[in-house]
Amino acid sequence: MRGFLAGAVALLALGPVAAWAQVVFVTNEKGNSVTRIDVATLEVIDTVPVGQRPRGITISNDGRQLFVAASDDDTVQVFDPETMRLIHTLPSGPDPEQFVLHPSGNPLFIANEDDNLVTVVDVVTRRALAEIPVGIEPEGMGISPDGRVLVNTSETTNMAHFIDTETFKIFHNTLVDSRPRVAEFTRDGSLLFVSAEIGGTVSVIDPASGEIVHTIRFAVPGVTPEALQPVGVRVTADGSRVFVALGPANRVAVVDGRTFEVKNYLLVGQRVWQLAFTPDERYLFTTNGNSNDVSVIDVAAERVIKSIPVGDQPWGVVVSPN
Repeated sequence: MRGFLAGAVALLALGPVAAWAQVVFVTNEKGNSVTRIDVATLEVIDTVPVGQRPRGITISNDGRQLFVAASDDDTVQVFDPETMRLIHTLPSGPDPEQFVLHPSGNPLFIANEDDNLVTVVDVVTRRALAEIPVGIEPEGMGISPDGRVLVNTSETTNMAHFIDTETFKIFHNTLVDSRPRVAEFTRDGSLLFVSAEIGGTVSVIDPASGEIVHTIRFAVPGVTPEALQPVGVRVTADGSRVFVALGPANRVAVVDGRTFEVKNYLLVGQRVWQLAFTPDERYLFTTNGNSNDVSVIDVAAERVIKSIPVGDQPWGVVVSPN
């Protein structure tokens, strides 16, 4: 932590990012850093040291607070996104991996992989509100647009756990394929997509019933089935397209959001992991953990337009809201 603080102080001399700049933030898991990319130029602004083994990352609705899961420091660090000054930390529980903010901006729901818990933290008072026991190795965190339902995926139990955000109680468990990773609701809350890394599928779930209504499968010529490992999932605002990161297949699948048929495969960097849209959905950014870069996808054209080198083993990605 001492090295992190020294590096952060040194970086303040660089000055804040221009207030008008829309920025992509990428956690570099092995680099213990966050890389910032200017959306307008698609160029790296800087790479800033943060805590140990940063993975999950998100940003507040007003764009004033950047949340980073420093997994090996057992904390969530909160930064000023413009200066990358560490503001404070939040109690996260052990080994925080992924998290999600309530649509209102508070609280933060955090998956604690080692303790089989979801920790609920008030981001204003910086106090833990609850610890919710879930399955073994909790990972993915999704929340319904109305904020009423939290979904956590457990990698070893192979379940999506539906949690009431008022009572913090599990009210439904859905068995999915092996090693579920990401849970993503559609904008209208009518569907939930859960990726299964080892199972090689994405389950389409009706949140009202918790039932699987469709299973999306993938096939890429020349790529072995074992390499087709779905992880990151993002759905366009209108629900018409679903983008799925396929891990070591080095592809992002484009899925029809109505028929669930795979329409296209886009070749990106090595071991594509997480995905993030710009707010206008002009671009989709992918973190490629083994090639240490970010691929930029033109969403309308469904075409990769650039590769941007970042830090060591990029993992998470988020784009500022304005």
